[in-house]
Amino acid sequence: MALLRILLLLSCCLSASGAGAQHVFRGRILGGGLPLELATVSIAGSPLRVSSDVTGRFQFSYGKTSAQVTVSYVGYSPVQFTLQAGTEPLIRLQPQEVSLQELTLATSAVVPFRQLTRVDGLVRPVINTQELLRTAPGLIIAQHAGGGKAEQIFLRGFDSDHGTDVAVNVDGMPVNMVSHAHGQGYADAHFVIPETVSTVDFAPGPYGATQGNFSTAGQIDLSTYRTLPASRVQLEAGRFGTARALVLANLLRADASRSAYVAGEYYYTNGPTLQPQDFHRINLFAKYHTPLGQRDELTVSASTFGSSWDASGQIPQRAVDVGMSRFGAIDPTEGGNTSRQNLNLLWLHRNGSDRYSEHRFYYTLYDFNLYSNFTFFLNDPVRGDGINQRERRDLLGLHSRFVRKRALGNGTLRSTWGTGIRYDAVPETRLQRQQQRTLLEDLQRGAVREANAFAYTAQQWRAGRWLLEGGLRVDGLWSRYRDDRAGGSSARSGGLLQPKLSVQYEWNAQLQLVAKGGKGFHSNDARVLLGAPTRDVLPAAWGADLGLQWKPAPRLFFGLTAWTLFLEQEFVYVGDEGIVEPSGRTLRRGVDLQARWQAGRYWFVNVNLNATRPRALDEPKGADYIPLAPVLSSNGGIFFKHDRGLNGSLSYRYLRNRPANEDNSIVAHGYFVADAALQYTAKRFEAGVVIENLFDAEWNEAQFATESRLRNEAAPVNELHFTPGNPFAARLRVAYLF
Repeated sequence: MALLRILLLLSCCLSASGAGAQHVFRGRILGGGLPLELATVSIAGSPLRVSSDVTGRFQFSYGKTSAQVTVSYVGYSPVQFTLQAGTEPLIRLQPQEVSLQELTLATSAVVPFRQLTRVDGLVRPVINTQELLRTAPGLIIAQHAGGGKAEQIFLRGFDSDHGTDVAVNVDGMPVNMVSHAHGQGYADAHFVIPETVSTVDFAPGPYGATQGNFSTAGQIDLSTYRTLPASRVQLEAGRFGTARALVLANLLRADASRSAYVAGEYYYTNGPTLQPQDFHRINLFAKYHTPLGQRDELTVSASTFGSSWDASGQIPQRAVDVGMSRFGAIDPTEGGNTSRQNLNLLWLHRNGSDRYSEHRFYYTLYDFNLYSNFTFFLNDPVRGDGINQRERRDLLGLHSRFVRKRALGNGTLRSTWGTGIRYDAVPETRLQRQQQRTLLEDLQRGAVREANAFAYTAQQWRAGRWLLEGGLRVDGLWSRYRDDRAGGSSARSGGLLQPKLSVQYEWNAQLQLVAKGGKGFHSNDARVLLGAPTRDVLPAAWGADLGLQWKPAPRLFFGLTAWTLFLEQEFVYVGDEGIVEPSGRTLRRGVDLQARWQAGRYWFVNVNLNATRPRALDEPKGADYIPLAPVLSSNGGIFFKHDRGLNGSLSYRYLRNRPANEDNSIVAHGYFVADAALQYTAKRFEAGVVIENLFDAEWNEAQFATESRLRNEAAPVNELHFTPGNPFAARLRVAYLF
């Protein structure tokens, strides 16, 4: 509550500084006939800047009856005009070639990266869903199971495994799975067709009131188009037997009221491994938007996804040292299959020009079946240590939020209230021994029921050079695990109150200072809580950011942030012998740098640099390293986008050597990998080439310190195991647009 008292005190002080009568100004912004969210409205002669909401509407208070305003949005031509108090004009922006000059410093203290990720998305060709996630500054991902599993996520000093400390959402629907058969927070976003994604929002740290479970290091929100930029049929082919077919089709003519489209994707590859991966993936997606009277809108989307694959698994370094190929396999029968079906409904209701509400319902039917062998013959020298992890899940959720904007003192107050519930039902989750995909005895078998109810409020006040946002969130979680193998069950519940505060000060139009503080959490696995009453149900995370955003020139941007994050309980990788294992308290401190430069009309340079010092607090010095936590990483590139349809990129990602175990006696090797893309788009035709690992670097993608034993070895060995990164590979694509 101390944070909220500070916010109230600052609000009173700043509102008292206003003078004279204030007039209310309103308007609505459209781009391409559709509402533009987070378009910037700047007032001439005033430091005041506001942004549009999800309906495209904005509102602010000003001491005169008319105001000279500039409305801008990256990728659109800015509009300047005189706005009269008491009116609500419709402002239409026209598309133009992307320019960093239109990037304005963030008008939100909580989500400052929307414009950055939009610039990045506009200037680079779409390659795959992984590339979409990498638009989040500082995020690096790694695949280690033939492309079928969710990627590992590295962010802010976290090896977040498959999503334990990074929340991922698509159109407001959570991707992360609680108490998952393979790991807590498992986030498989392969059901997203990348060409359907319109925006990528990224919020580092636990500072937003809407951020719930798993958003300790940060949160990524993907939003799909209401209507597609163009319909297309696309074919791709490349090395290792790779092929992809894509169909995108608008079913209705786009306007501000109704739209509908469908999308379908089929992907196949054998991969670079000696054992063909035989990887199949199919995605189907449909979305429909329609008005319901004058004040209401309904958006419905549905999707189905399925994939199957074989994997060569992780390779112990000692096997390579004696002549085994990096792309070979100790157990070539790994792999699996997974599927996900989603239904997502959003009802938006406008109650006048100053308030609206959103009500979302979603349902997911999910299946997961994975065969792995991490330790080979460590536990069973005859049959081997193969395991099978399997689950079927029903996921339901409701989320309602209410937003109101009104004048307060010499500023504008935006109030948000939200509430919701998520319910996961897993009638059977199993961990079994297996040999060459023949199932053997159970190691674990049971059922999970888990419910997460939440409520929050966020109050954002903009006045003069200040933007203040205070929030309060409460989460309650109930979980139950029924152990069908050993008998018995365990139910646990817990709650957590999470204050949030962000303060932003605009020094001038080129420099903003930002400070944030807040509390978040990642929930514990329901199976960990069985027979362990000392385990926290909702281990908390406390974080703070202090940074700046600076535009020293119209086409140059810098962002610099120093941050710290304390976790009451760290979750660590334990070789999938069961479930994620909680450990002690941890502390991370780091510095993030973002830089964007438009070097000419068509050239863009992008650099993200992230340095972190992650440490376990309850271990002696020298044994306090956090396994696999990145200490230095960077990504970025050079991008070219011509207004006549030619665009390309040369991008990179870098990860420095890092400890693979607690005493740093085993080191996970760093890497530098570059990719390239070039494409040409005409009115009805598009052609392009994508090159992965341009310089054919030899690199380890996923890496673990694992104790294992090979067949006929006398004793186990604890050393580095890895999945080899893809070698040089080219992929061609052609598309017909209509």
